[in-house]
Amino acid sequence: MSRPQNNRTVHEPPIFTDFKPTGVRGVSLDQVLLNLDEFEAFRLADHVGLSHEEASEEMEISRPTFTRLIEKARKKIADFIINGKVLNIDGGNIHFRNNIIRCQSCGQMFRMKFDEIITECPACHSKNILNLAGGFGHGKCCNNRNQKKGGNYAKRR
Repeated sequence: MSRPQNNRTVHEPPIFTDFKPTGVRGVSLDQVLLNLDEFEAFRLADHVGLSHEEASEEMEISRPTFTRLIEKARKKIADFIINGKVLNIDGGNIHFRNNIIRCQSCGQMFRMKFDEIITECPACHSKNILNLAGGFGHGKCCNNRNQKKGGNYAKRR
């Protein structure tokens, strides 16, 4: 029996989670699922430009685990691009450090810590707001975890 995976730390939820080639109906395409921890590994290594050592510290995992994650992420992203599949970002054993709120009325997005509470859009005062971390089933668990670790200690990226 394999050992259960530890939770990995992801900076914030992705803004976009579904991608597909243009001009082709998504229902006719195969899907590739990129877990949130694989997404974070890809973001840290290939977008932010951190070394494997720095990125593994940011995600609170070992360097060999980070290397396995980035290799899986790159293989899945290559499959998506080369074979024209649908890419979905979801799932995995993760906790977010920060959150993003999107106003459904005006489209504004606000990055925030989990201990902050927003009940209306600061720009247009609409109450029609979307909690992106909540869409992944996260919120209270991430706030509790961040408080136990001494607050929002991550470097801003």
